[in-house]
Amino acid sequence: MKIKFTPMRHDDRLELWVSGDTLIINGEAFDFGAIPEGASLPCGAVACSWLVSDVERIGGEIELTLILPHDANAPPETRNPEPVHVKDGLVPVPHFDAGYAQ
Repeated sequence: MKIKFTPMRHDDRLELWVSGDTLIINGEAFDFGAIPEGASLPCGAVACSWLVSDVERIGGEIELTLILPHDANAPPETRNPEPVHVKDGLVPVPHFDAGYAQ
């Protein structure tokens, strides 16, 4: 799964897991397994306030964009995040604030 991020000042945190074509956002599962190659699911068809793009399957991989919450002291890599690719497991979400251990 390819996940892109759109940074936004937001107090809530984001925890993401991937299991196959299922994305788990803060404990809520969204199964995108029914999306065929080359097709997309409109953003509005998914009841998820974190999702800000259509969900597409390109080259066999689900691609989507999520809001990336951060506080006022977020580091530059959070304000300009790179997309992540995850097959299964915990998604490495950029740091919420600058108070992280390097």
